[in-house]
Amino acid sequence: MGVLAVAIPLVFGSLAESGKSGLSARAETRSTWIIPACVEEIRASRAGWPQYFTASTVGHPFPPAGEVWSLAFSPEGRPLGKISKAFYDTGMREINGQRIGYLTALSAIIPAPSPPDGSVPMLRARISLEYPPGAPAAKREKLNFYTRIP
Repeated sequence: MGVLAVAIPLVFGSLAESGKSGLSARAETRSTWIIPACVEEIRASRAGWPQYFTASTVGHPFPPAGEVWSLAFSPEGRPLGKISKAFYDTGMREINGQRIGYLTALSAIIPAPSPPDGSVPMLRARISLEYPPGAPAAKREKLNFYTRIP
């Protein structure tokens, strides 16, 4: 009885950890499709023709105060659409009848000062890949990616 009392919680604990490892591995694999799609949306926003968000101005951070720029992606890494702040905060499992696998949050880090040679300043952006999408924002696992965009 004592052996079972010690062994069973250990077995269930290791099963739970292996499940978390599997989710993390899938998220890292899908990030090769998801992160470039997010970078392209940021570039499109700066160029004035975004698909999901409002246009942003070169040299200014995004999203605007009080907003969240969040995109939903399928379990395979295909973009599904924009998520409102309310759904981002509380979590969401489906959008337009399609299952969500991942959420992303896009934001600018305070822009660097203009370069002395007068060229376009680089925008520093953070893209957070989050899962599971049905969990509240504070309880999701997050993989943060940082990039610079001209």
